[in-house]
Amino acid sequence: MKKIEATIQINKIKMISDAITGIVEGFTILEGNGRGSGKRQNIRSERGTKTITAEYNKVAIISTIVDDAIVEKVCKIIEEEAYTGENTDGIIAISNIDSVFNIGTKKENSEAL
Repeated sequence: MKKIEATIQINKIKMISDAITGIVEGFTILEGNGRGSGKRQNIRSERGTKTITAEYNKVAIISTIVDDAIVEKVCKIIEEEAYTGENTDGIIAISNIDSVFNIGTKKENSEAL
């Protein structure tokens, strides 16, 4: 099993969640602020006479645990839906999961997903 965490632009949440629904059993979306290598947003203030650069960008993290067999498929879908060609498109991190336990069903590992 693998955990996939995709840090993406916040405006891509709906497209990605719609695309992976039905392929993965479930996922979590966390919204927050991030600072990476991409360009930060310029914000107009003081009735539009002054421009400041935002310290952080609005981002979302979509996190899911999947069987090894569908890792590439899920990552490809996320990549295609998040892609704009900009440096700020985001990243996908994949990590190994040793075991999973579903508290409600008492099932373990692949059955818990």
